[in-house]
Amino acid sequence: MEARRWLDGVDLPSDMPLINVSQAAPVAPPPAGLRQAISDAAVSDDAAHLYGPVLGLPALRDALADRTASLYRGVVAARHVAITSGCNQAFAAAVAALCAEGDEVILPTPWYFNHKMWLDMSGVRSVALPTGRDLLPDPETAAALITPRTRAIALVTPNNPAGVEYSADLLEAFMQLARARGIALILDETYRDFHKKEGAPHALFEDPDWEDTLIHLYSFSKAYRLTGHRVGALIASEHRLAEIEKFLDTVAICPGQLGQRAALWGMKNLSDWLAGERTEILARRSAIETGVHALAAQGWRLLGSGAYFAYMAHPFDESSADLAPRMVRDCGVLCLPGTMFMPQDDPAGRGQLRIAFANLDVAGIGTLFERLAALRA
Repeated sequence: MEARRWLDGVDLPSDMPLINVSQAAPVAPPPAGLRQAISDAAVSDDAAHLYGPVLGLPALRDALADRTASLYRGVVAARHVAITSGCNQAFAAAVAALCAEGDEVILPTPWYFNHKMWLDMSGVRSVALPTGRDLLPDPETAAALITPRTRAIALVTPNNPAGVEYSADLLEAFMQLARARGIALILDETYRDFHKKEGAPHALFEDPDWEDTLIHLYSFSKAYRLTGHRVGALIASEHRLAEIEKFLDTVAICPGQLGQRAALWGMKNLSDWLAGERTEILARRSAIETGVHALAAQGWRLLGSGAYFAYMAHPFDESSADLAPRMVRDCGVLCLPGTMFMPQDDPAGRGQLRIAFANLDVAGIGTLFERLAALRA
């Protein structure tokens, strides 16, 4: 919302329309068949306009449990699944179930700022876990940060904002660390459907005791372009879901009924369409990784890429907090500064920018790089 304010009073020339790479959300509506399914439900399904179960539509919980069990080759049942009003609410619910005021959650940096903001609003301390040049968190470094107040480690893969994908071995190491120290591992896979790896990106659900440690988050919003309908999900033990249900009942009573029906229809009918969406996102990622070489001589560097994101180092002797608003005026590009994803005392964010490229086609990515190349100090 802060970044959108940078557009106030800016009148870009007609030959330089705004390139908005600030928000990681589809701008196109769902495919026609899905929109028709929403319309049909609104007209013919009376229950779509009433309160529903707090933990979500039973058929959607069943479908997600089946898909998760099949993809990850693990034991996941509907009793483990809660449907939430977006994946941000899933994270909020997990934190509410795990933490009291003054507790701690470890977040790798650069962190997803909505996670950081929710922890702040909850009185929970965000413990920064710095990442290396590869932007991957280290379990041994994380272990040194665990205190008696630590309740969870929260990971996002493919990562927001950095785009990097955490390997199966890395996730397994974090799972074992969390289990050994008696804390939860919150794993946010909002962008799982756009992972470069075919099939399951990890084997955590193959662990017969995954329930004692893992809390898994997912979003239907990116998969089926349902961002405005707010449909996410959380998978955890029945014991934790009993606590999470209290939070969900208090905050929203139930997730939106039309959005849940849309997600269910998408799961049943859009597998091939979603595979095409993934192919297109991977093509755009490739265009990012190839095209950035033309900027190398000017000092631009690609630090990480994947799913919807490119995380870049800029070459200018000014903070990204000042550069990002200037880019709107000087080259018609709206992106987010790295300072939004870092602790205030970490200087690394000054030299970094997040580019959410999923709404640019390959030609649009080429135009983006042309404008970055023309940008001057």
